[in-house]
Amino acid sequence: MELFDTAPEERHPGAKERVSANAPLAVRMRPATLDEVVGQDHLLGPGAPLRRLVEGAAPASLMLYGPPGTGKTTLAMLVSSAIGRRFVALSALSAGVKEVRGVIEEARRRLTHSGESTVLFIDEVHRFSRTQQDALLGAVEDRIVLLVAATTENPFFSVVSPLLSRSLVLQLRSLTDDDVRALVRRALTDERGLGGAVTLDEDAEDHIVRLAGGDARRALTALEAAADSALATNGGTVDLATVESTVDKAAVRYDRQGDQHYDVISAFIKSIRGSDVDAALHYLARMIEAGEDPRFIARRLVIHASEDVGMADPTALQTATAAAQAVQLIGLPECALNLAHATVHLATAPKSNAVTTAISAAMADVRQGAVGTVPAHLRDGHYTGAKKLGNATGYRYPHNVPEGVLEQQYPPDELVGKDYYEPTQRGAERALADRVPKLRRAIRGNR
Repeated sequence: MELFDTAPEERHPGAKERVSANAPLAVRMRPATLDEVVGQDHLLGPGAPLRRLVEGAAPASLMLYGPPGTGKTTLAMLVSSAIGRRFVALSALSAGVKEVRGVIEEARRRLTHSGESTVLFIDEVHRFSRTQQDALLGAVEDRIVLLVAATTENPFFSVVSPLLSRSLVLQLRSLTDDDVRALVRRALTDERGLGGAVTLDEDAEDHIVRLAGGDARRALTALEAAADSALATNGGTVDLATVESTVDKAAVRYDRQGDQHYDVISAFIKSIRGSDVDAALHYLARMIEAGEDPRFIARRLVIHASEDVGMADPTALQTATAAAQAVQLIGLPECALNLAHATVHLATAPKSNAVTTAISAAMADVRQGAVGTVPAHLRDGHYTGAKKLGNATGYRYPHNVPEGVLEQQYPPDELVGKDYYEPTQRGAERALADRVPKLRRAIRGNR
């Protein structure tokens, strides 16, 4: 599906595309018109941004952001064709500043001498360095080229701000199962595709749709592999066994440096916080299968044990810490069991964020200057001269009384009577909800 390998590829809008019969099915089935595009109604419906651009709105540089297989390259080509401009494609995987500047200079020459405008499509733009992205700014600003850039990563993380501010950012959505199913059925009958050469059983179709995960390219690649096998072995009927034998497994959509990294770990933690153990295990599996560093996952579990479980189940931190140690000792693949152990414990544990809110409130007071002087009776009295300063004088040792708790001022004067920790009625913290007020009354002298 790459438009470009080592040199810019130029296409002329309106020219009839000749796609080899030997080209991959996904290439042969690329939509030839906007009406063939599925799944992006929010961009292509009446009055939507891309539809208005194609129908004559003022040209604007575009940043197409979305998962693989949702039609970014196709939309770029169709927009170029619809507005009647020369189309040049670069891939950030292979192009450098030299190639970018070469395309810009040629676009400038054509615009000056013949008035011909150029659409510059850059695939995987997030892989461009800052210098490479900066090289585009002047040409985009002066409309020497109309930039259409595609990225699978959140451009607000990976594209320089000046380029973003000069572009209309449009987010493509993953295709629904119905969208993928429609594309598969079109490929089965369309002359550009399989032209009715094979039949597809319903359960086999369901399996292809499920494997696709919203990626049209993945679905069509799986269909093509299964169709080739069916034609060679069982008369052109693609059944479930054929699909399973030709398709190993769906690739996990995940990039450890991109927004999927942040989105999946966010969903993981929020699923644990919400006590959905099954969803938490799903996101854990996605991270493990995608090659996420297990130490990163373990660190998040240790943090979560205190942040969202806290004293509602004090053993959660022990489990999470033990899992983190196991990750260090054992490593993958076996440490997946330890991570799952901790995930299940934390997800099913009673939840309390009282520890989090307590330390947050205390730190907020400190930042605002509510520090005060440490009471003299609590100061260190071990060095020479400490007693002369009054340090440690009058300190009362709690173990000298039967209850182990006695009346004594511990905070600075400014914070006497200030409550930070408020236990909940959940899990083991329920007992603390009764105990903490009693402790405060005893310490503060208002039993």
